[in-house]
Amino acid sequence: MNRRDFLALSGAFGAGIMLPVKWANAQSRAKSLRVLSEGAPNSFDSFSVGVNRNAIQITWNVYDRLVRFAYKDRGDGTAYYDYFDIEPELAESYEFSDDRKSLTFRLRKDAVFHDGTPVTAEDVKWSLDRVVASPIGLAQFKTGSMTDPEQFVIVDEHTLRIDLPQPDRFALPNLALTYPIIVNSKLAMQHATEADPWASEWLKNNTAAGGAYKIARANIGERILYERFDDWKSGPLPAFEQVLWQTVPAPESRVAALVKGDADIAQDLPPKDVIELLNNDQVKVVGVPTSTFQFIGMNNQLAPFDDLKVRQAIAYALPYEAMFQAALFGRGEPLFGGTPGAPESTKFPQPLGYSTDLEKAKQLMAESSHPDGFDTTFSFELSVATVAEPVALLLQEALGEIGIRVAINKVPAGQLGTLLQEKKIPFYFEGSTSYLADPDYFFRIFYYGDTRWNFGAYQNPEFISLVEKTRYETDQDVYDADVKRMIELVKEEIPIILLWHPSLDTGMLTSIENYSYTFHRQLDYRPLTRS
Repeated sequence: MNRRDFLALSGAFGAGIMLPVKWANAQSRAKSLRVLSEGAPNSFDSFSVGVNRNAIQITWNVYDRLVRFAYKDRGDGTAYYDYFDIEPELAESYEFSDDRKSLTFRLRKDAVFHDGTPVTAEDVKWSLDRVVASPIGLAQFKTGSMTDPEQFVIVDEHTLRIDLPQPDRFALPNLALTYPIIVNSKLAMQHATEADPWASEWLKNNTAAGGAYKIARANIGERILYERFDDWKSGPLPAFEQVLWQTVPAPESRVAALVKGDADIAQDLPPKDVIELLNNDQVKVVGVPTSTFQFIGMNNQLAPFDDLKVRQAIAYALPYEAMFQAALFGRGEPLFGGTPGAPESTKFPQPLGYSTDLEKAKQLMAESSHPDGFDTTFSFELSVATVAEPVALLLQEALGEIGIRVAINKVPAGQLGTLLQEKKIPFYFEGSTSYLADPDYFFRIFYYGDTRWNFGAYQNPEFISLVEKTRYETDQDVYDADVKRMIELVKEEIPIILLWHPSLDTGMLTSIENYSYTFHRQLDYRPLTRS
C-alpha cells in the first residue's frame, strides 16, 4: 500500500469523519476494522520512560509475550481476562520444577518475527534482560522475584529457563503483563549504541516484533494502519486483515462516525454519550467494570485524618449513590455499601461496609477529637475533573452537615502524583489500577510502605506484618485467613474510602463481535470478528 492509498483509507478529520468509497466498499470492509479513540500513543515501546497507556494498544497487538491471560465469559457474553488462567503464547508450553523455584518455557519452533527471522531463546533472554535493565521494568519484575539477567538461562535454541531465589506465585503472571514483549534482538541490536545498549530510542519509533499484526503505516498522533501477519503462530489468525486506528479527540465526532457506520469501534466514551448510545439500535455499547478503582484518600498520618473516628464519620456521611450517578451515570461496579466486619471472601477490592448514614456520622464526629468539626481542603486533578468535580461538590455539601468545612482544590494536570509522593495533601480524589489480582499484592502496593501508592499513609503494625508474611505463603488456608484479617483491618480502620470500579465503555457496530476486555484497558484486535 502506498502513501496515497493510506491517506485515502484514513479519511478526513471533519465533523462526520467521512470514509472514502474505497474503505466503505462492502467487500474490502469485511476484512478491515476502523477504530477511533480520544488519545494517541507516543511510543512503539512498552516501558521506556514517558510511554503512555495508549502505546500498549500497539505493543499488545504487534508483539508476543511468552504467555497470556486466557479470556472467559463474564456471564453477559463479554470475554474478560482470567488472571488465574495463564496460557502459552510464544511459548508452546511451560512447566514449574517440583520445588517451584524454576520455570521452563519451550518455544514454538516455527515462530518467526515480522522480517522472517526465526524466534530463538536468545531473543527471549535478550528481551527479559532488557526488562530488568530498565528501572521501570525492574520495579515490576521484582514483584515476581526476577531481578538479575543470570536468572534467564538459555537451555537450547528453543528452550529458556527462569530460576527464582524462592517459589514466587507472581513470577508467571508478570510474564503475561505489558512489559515483557519479545523483541527481535538481532534487529534491535543493529540500532544499539554505547549510550543506548538496548536500542530504547530506536524502539520508541520502530518495531522489532513478531506478533499478530505489523505496522504498515504510522503517523503518530493521528493514525496507525496495521496489517495482519499471516505467518503468526502464537494463536488463531485474526479475522481482520487490516486495522486502522485513528485519533479523534472530540467525543461527539467519534460518536457521530460510529452512528453513521463510518467507524466500527469508538473507544474512550464519556458516560453521557454512553447513555445516548444505549438507545440507538444501530450500535451497541460494551461496558466492563475495570480493575481500576477510584477512591477518597485521607492521609492517616496528618491531623485530623489520624483520628479513626473522623475517617469513619466521613465514610458514613458520603452520599455514595448520588456521587455514583453524578460522576459516572451509574456506569461501573460500586465498592460502597456491603457488610461491616469480617469479610466473606478474600477478593479485594470489595465493599467496605459503609453506606450513607448521617446520624451515625454525626455521632462519630461528636466522639472524635474534633467534635466541633474542622476546616480542610479536598483536592483533585483537573485531568479527571469530569468525574472528580461532581464527587467533590457532593462531598463538600454532605460533610458540611457534620461540621466539616471543605474547600475544593483543583490541581493542574500532572501535578497530583508529585504531591502524593511528598505526602503533602491530606484529603483528595484519586484512582489507580492493580495489574496483579492477588489480594496480598494489592495490599502491598496500596496500603503498605512509604511510596505514593500507599494512598492513606497507612502504618498499622499488625497489617504490615501480615503483608510481609503472606508474600511467600504456600499454605492456602493460612494465606486465606491472613488475607481476611487484612480485609477486616482496612474495613475497620478505613485508610482510604473505596468508591467504585468505573466501567470501560466501548461503542461498536452491532456486527462487531468477540470484544475481549483485558487488564490494561486497551483494545485487543486479535479476537475481534465481524458477523
